[in-house]
Amino acid sequence: MAKDKRTAFFISDGTGLTVEAIGHSLLAQFRDQQVEQVTIPYVDSAEKLQLVLKRIEQAAVESGLQPIIITSIVSNEIRRQLHQSSALMLDVFENYLTPLANLFGRDPAQSVNVSHGIADDRRYSERIEAVHFAMDNDDGRRVREFDRADLILVGVSRSGKTPTCLYLALQFGLRAANYPITEEDMDSTTLPKILRPYRHKLFGLTIDPERLMSIRQERRANSRYASLEQCEFEVRQVEQMLRRAQIPCLNATQLSVEELATRLMSQAGIERRIG
Repeated sequence: MAKDKRTAFFISDGTGLTVEAIGHSLLAQFRDQQVEQVTIPYVDSAEKLQLVLKRIEQAAVESGLQPIIITSIVSNEIRRQLHQSSALMLDVFENYLTPLANLFGRDPAQSVNVSHGIADDRRYSERIEAVHFAMDNDDGRRVREFDRADLILVGVSRSGKTPTCLYLALQFGLRAANYPITEEDMDSTTLPKILRPYRHKLFGLTIDPERLMSIRQERRANSRYASLEQCEFEVRQVEQMLRRAQIPCLNATQLSVEELATRLMSQAGIERRIG
């Protein structure tokens, strides 16, 4: 571990998805700080806890900085021992469950993973079906299924369409397809013919040419496809095409997939199908 680099531990007795999301959101407010983020799920026994505590103290010694714990542990005993570590502890349940318990006049159930159980089979099935839809309709493979899509992302190749579609499917159960605008499509200033019947479902993603070049270099180094000149040309042509067609668009360069999906849904007026 690097000296002078603080470590934030996201610790959970379940999957860790909830506390990880909270931790990312909190630390995003301090982008100028170097923080190594470590998620540790399924800390549900004394043995696992001891390993975690050793790891926390080791991080403190190696970095010379106080670590951070952000936790959603429900066990009072495990939380008590985490509080005794040298880390700054931010306890999600302590901050929110206690006021709720006071309001309801009863103690919380302290059940692990209740927020991530499959409480509603229909919603679970929607997510799985949406993920399959996103994979089957990646890169314009099955345009005949576009009529079933809730959303169709368009943009140049490697602009972030695929991960955004998968996130929308897994997180919100949305059937998201994507279509890459190819160089052949750019011969015209209008939308590709295949997309025109679905323009009410279209949403554009764009990206800064320099970032696009960097991504493409990892895929096809020193190729025309990855050259800055080609990236600038494609981005310029697609942005002009989307503007002419009045298709809403977002620049994905500085956005995480979570931020991109949330802003996209807000701008497109799409309600979250699954909370």
